[in-house]
Amino acid sequence: MYQPEIYASTLFFMLVSMSCWGSWANTMKLCPGYRFQLFYWDYVVGLLVGAVLWGLTLGSTGQVGVAFLADLKQVHPYHLGMALLGGVIFNLANLLLVAAIDIAGLAVAFPVGIGLALVIGAISNYVINPAGNPLLLFGGIAFVVAAIVMDAMAYRLREKSRKSAGTKGILLSLLSGVLMGSFYPFVSKAMFTPGASGPYAVAFFFVVGVALCAIPTNYLLMRKPIDGQAAVDFSGFLSAPKSWHLWGILGGVIWCTGAIFNFVASRTHFVGPAVSYSIGQGATMVSAAWGVFVWREFAGTSSRIKMLLGFMFLFFLLGLGAIAAAPLFAHN
Repeated sequence: MYQPEIYASTLFFMLVSMSCWGSWANTMKLCPGYRFQLFYWDYVVGLLVGAVLWGLTLGSTGQVGVAFLADLKQVHPYHLGMALLGGVIFNLANLLLVAAIDIAGLAVAFPVGIGLALVIGAISNYVINPAGNPLLLFGGIAFVVAAIVMDAMAYRLREKSRKSAGTKGILLSLLSGVLMGSFYPFVSKAMFTPGASGPYAVAFFFVVGVALCAIPTNYLLMRKPIDGQAAVDFSGFLSAPKSWHLWGILGGVIWCTGAIFNFVASRTHFVGPAVSYSIGQGATMVSAAWGVFVWREFAGTSSRIKMLLGFMFLFFLLGLGAIAAAPLFAHN
């Protein structure tokens, strides 16, 4: 399988991960009128397609480790279970996230939800496998926390005339963030304990866990939506335009690409899962930029709100810069 061997190529993998994780949700925005529960079925198909695609390409080339198909056959039940459990937790988090996007928009759901996930995931991953300079890593995380606060303040000011909707959007984002920050340690255990599988095989089992969990949970959300709208009928999926299905599948492929690149980067000894996950979750800044500058989710708002958004981007950049530098100044 392919594995980066120098920091420059590893950083490239982490930046690709960040871009993919911060951009996939645009595919949902490109399907106006397509309920997020229906979009999610296509998205899960895309995850499976992406895992197989990268497994049979990058996961089957190079001289490091075991090739993708051989790795699938020899997986230990413990590592299989950890990867599946990580996928189950991610699925629950992601369903809440897409609901929050539907209610509050990209510029809010990602910075609040995924920003919180960055904090929880970075700390827990560092405990499991400490790598990188802790001062830079946790100093960067502190800047990210400040960015989350700025974004939440901007959103609440925008929504002050609709307090119930504002509260629901933030609460869903926060709950998603708690779960989203909890899945990666299980992935780390699937890749870093003795006899562990490679990142491409782990990613495949991970998305299988997502799919298995999505069947009952997404069906439940179709019957009992949490966005306050009417129940969703599956006939809407069958009658949806083909382009909507393609966008949903592409969204899954994009997210899965980010996940695999992130898992691969975390396997390098000089980076580790805490740094890789933290930079990948810089997706918060990418998605906020899409929401603010492309989808114009804060158009026509006050100068105070725009000032808060400006500080949000500044703190995210400072935080991500510190986290990216952490492996370069690690204590020996």
